[in-house]
Amino acid sequence: MDIEIGRGKTARRAYGIDEIALAPGNRTLDPSLADTQWRIGNIEREIPIIASAMDSVVDVRMAVLLSELGALGVLNLEGIYTRYADPEPILDRIASVGKEEFVPLMQELYAEPIKAELIEQRIREIKQQGGIAAVSATPVGASKFGSVVAKAGADLFFIQATVVSTAHLSPESVVPLDLAKFCQEMPIPVILGNCVTYEVTLNLMKAGAAAVLVGIGPGAACTSRGVLGVGVPQATAIADCAAARDDYYQETGKYVPVIADGGLITGGDICKCIACGADGVMIGSPFARAAQAPGRGYHWGMATPSPVLPRGTRIRVSTTGTLEQILTGPAQLDDGTHNLLGALKTSMGTLGAKNIKEMQQVEVVIAPSLLTEGKVYQKAQQLGMGK
Repeated sequence: MDIEIGRGKTARRAYGIDEIALAPGNRTLDPSLADTQWRIGNIEREIPIIASAMDSVVDVRMAVLLSELGALGVLNLEGIYTRYADPEPILDRIASVGKEEFVPLMQELYAEPIKAELIEQRIREIKQQGGIAAVSATPVGASKFGSVVAKAGADLFFIQATVVSTAHLSPESVVPLDLAKFCQEMPIPVILGNCVTYEVTLNLMKAGAAAVLVGIGPGAACTSRGVLGVGVPQATAIADCAAARDDYYQETGKYVPVIADGGLITGGDICKCIACGADGVMIGSPFARAAQAPGRGYHWGMATPSPVLPRGTRIRVSTTGTLEQILTGPAQLDDGTHNLLGALKTSMGTLGAKNIKEMQQVEVVIAPSLLTEGKVYQKAQQLGMGK
């Protein structure tokens, strides 16, 4: 229902993940019976969690480790790892500067040209160690390096920007990337994003997307919502985009996964995204806290290095455990940020959902007090949900 916010201007109410809760039904099941498997492109994974294509989150080693654990990590092809043969000193510099020096430093470091030979090398390094080579670029980067990625033998190609659409207008001197043609010509599955509406999701699927990323601005290190004023809260965005997926499937018989990207910190966040209709999630800051993460306890967004308008910042996330503890346990923290797979399986068991498709059908209620009700002592002592 539209709400009038002033004469001649109405708005639709949208909901964020923190404003909803999942209501149990008539059935429960043992968490060991919960099947979390899903498929993206031609790849099946046990864990429906993807590590974001951010330099603080995924390098070659992290991509390999995530693959071994049953998840997936995406390497940023326009980041540190394809600009510098040895990224370690660069990462040390990023972690060592103060708040005031951070943005100028990032603009300096990311001005170094991207090297096609390093793109090939990083993909080869992941594949040689038995990992899944999932890589990401902006539409401009995809246009420049798509053939390099295909030649190197990557498994999945993510095309990501703050907002991606099939109806992009460019100056006369610039030829925009034809997404449909690109998807058709690439020999590997192409995932497109980001978007937050039914119409754009449907158009991206018609263009040939193997999956669609949902989310504009909710990321922990992202400031796009503050800088640009653009975004839709994740619960509503996911539900709208999932509706487009279902309608597209009814029309074509082709199922295109919807991936909730950004703003997810805890296992409960992941569970609620899937309940809103997501097939999987993409997260950054929770993995940036892993001992094996390349960010040295820091995390920054993909758009941060912009030479004219940084739309992200560097946040201190600290190191809280190993990648295995964060993804599959055992949990060492009481705030829902460890053993994300265990949280999903336990939630599915509590709700009686045997698989991801059933989890998408559980009852969702509006619950703005979900995270505060009865948590006075936790908040006062900064424990658990009060941190």
